[in-house]
Amino acid sequence: MSDRILFWHRRDLRISDNVGLAAARSRSPQVTGVFCLDPHILNRDDIAPARVAYMMGCLAELQQRYAAAGSDLLMLKTDPVSGIPALATAIGATAVYWNRGVEPYSRERDTAVAAALKENGIELKTTFWDQLLQAPGTVLTKSDDTPYTVYSPFWKNWISQAKTAPVAALEAAEGLSSERQAQAQAAGAIALPTAKDLGFVWDAPLLLEPGEAAARDQLTQFCEDDRQIAAYGEQRNFPFVEGTSRLSAALKFGAIGIRTVWEAADLAYGRCRSDETHQQVQTWQQELAWREFYQHVMYYFPELAAGPYRQQLKDFPWVNNKAHFQAWCAGQTGYPIVDAAMRQLNETGWMHNRCRMIVASFLTKDLIINWQWGEKYFMQKLVDGDLSANNGGWQWSASSGMDPKPLRIFNPASQAQKFDPDAEYIRQWLPEIRHLDTAELVTGKIPPEACDRVQYARPIVEHKKQQAIFKEKYQAQKARTPA
Repeated sequence: MSDRILFWHRRDLRISDNVGLAAARSRSPQVTGVFCLDPHILNRDDIAPARVAYMMGCLAELQQRYAAAGSDLLMLKTDPVSGIPALATAIGATAVYWNRGVEPYSRERDTAVAAALKENGIELKTTFWDQLLQAPGTVLTKSDDTPYTVYSPFWKNWISQAKTAPVAALEAAEGLSSERQAQAQAAGAIALPTAKDLGFVWDAPLLLEPGEAAARDQLTQFCEDDRQIAAYGEQRNFPFVEGTSRLSAALKFGAIGIRTVWEAADLAYGRCRSDETHQQVQTWQQELAWREFYQHVMYYFPELAAGPYRQQLKDFPWVNNKAHFQAWCAGQTGYPIVDAAMRQLNETGWMHNRCRMIVASFLTKDLIINWQWGEKYFMQKLVDGDLSANNGGWQWSASSGMDPKPLRIFNPASQAQKFDPDAEYIRQWLPEIRHLDTAELVTGKIPPEACDRVQYARPIVEHKKQQAIFKEKYQAQKARTPA
C-alpha cells in the first residue's frame, strides 16, 4: 500500500511545474494538499487586502484543480507548528513535503515545523527549491564562493548556468476517504474562507485574475505578442503603456512556475530575428534575474529585513515629518508624477515599477523620511508585495542597499518629462488637473491659483533645496561612519 503524503503549499499555489509536489507524486499517488492561514502572517500590520484577495482566489482555483486530479486541498487556520503535524497524523500521512523559502520568518517557522514532525515520527522532505531557477549556493563569486552583493556579476554568472525545465503536473492522485476527511476536520481542517471572512475587504478589480489558468494565459499573451515582449526594453519604463508582463502577483504566490516563465521567455528569445529584439527580450530575462538576486540576498543576509545594508544608513538622521508622510501616502504632495503613482497604488493595489522608483526616491531624498516607512506602506497596499523585492527596491532607492553607486536622486520633473512626456499617466490618475497644460503637469510648475481652484496640493517641499539637504546629511554620515 502506498504512503499518504501531505504536501504543504505556501508560495506555490498551483499543481503544475511545482517541484516539491511533483516529487511527492512521483513517490506516491496518495497526495493530499494543505494550505495554512498562518495567524503570525495574517495578523501583521503590513498585509494588503488586495494581496489577500488575490491569494484566496488562487486557493479557490487550486482546490478545484486538486479535485479534478482526484485529491483534496485542505485548509487550516492555525499556527502551522502545531497544525501541520496534527493534520498529518489525522490523515495518516507518513511524510510531509514542502518547497523551501528564503525569508527569515519562513525559515524559522519551517525549522519549528520540522522539529515537531520529527517528534511525531513523521518523515519530511524539504530540500526543494521551487520559486527560484537557481537555488542559493549555486550562484557564488568565483574568487571565494561567497554570495554576490552586486547585481551585474550575479547576472553574468546566473545567466551562464543551465535552467531546469518545467516539472510534471499533479495527475491521478488519490483523495482521502470519508473517514479520513472527518478526522482532518477534527484536526482543524476548515472550509475555504473568503478574504472578507478573514477581515480583508478589497472590492476593486485585481490587476490579474487569480489562479494558475489566468497566469498562464497572461504569460502566453505577453510572450507571444511582439508588441509586448519584443518591445519590452523600450516600453517597460512608460507607465501609461501596457509594457510589462503583469505577472508579479502570480510569481509572488507561485500561481505560475518560474521554470514555465523562463521556458516561455527562452522560446521568445529564440524567435527573435535581430539583435535589437534579442536585447528587448533579454531585458525581461534580466528582470527575472533581479527577482532572484533579491531573494538570494535575503537568504544570505536576513538582517536586511530589519534594516539597512550600508553602515552609513543605520542611524541616518531622517527628518520623518508625519504630515509630509501622510501627504505622500494620499498622493497630495503637489508633485503630479508622484501623486499619480500613489493614487494608482491606493486605487488598484499595484504601481508601475518606474513609478515605484520615483516615489521611493521622493520619500527618501525629497521628504527625507525613513525608507522603512515607505517599505511598510507598500506592503500594506501591493497585490504583489514581496519582502525580498520590496525591501531590495526600497534600499536601492534609499542609498542603503547593495548598489555600487548608492547616491541616486531622481528629479520628479525630469522623470515625468522623460517617461510621461504627454502627461497621459498623470491625467489618468489626477482627474482634477487633467485639463491643465502638459508642460505644467510634467514639470509640476502649476500656478498656485490653479492648484487652489481645483483643490490640488501645492508642492509641500522644494526639490532642489531638499536634494541639497539630503546630500549634506549623507556626506556627513558617510564621513563619520566606516564603510
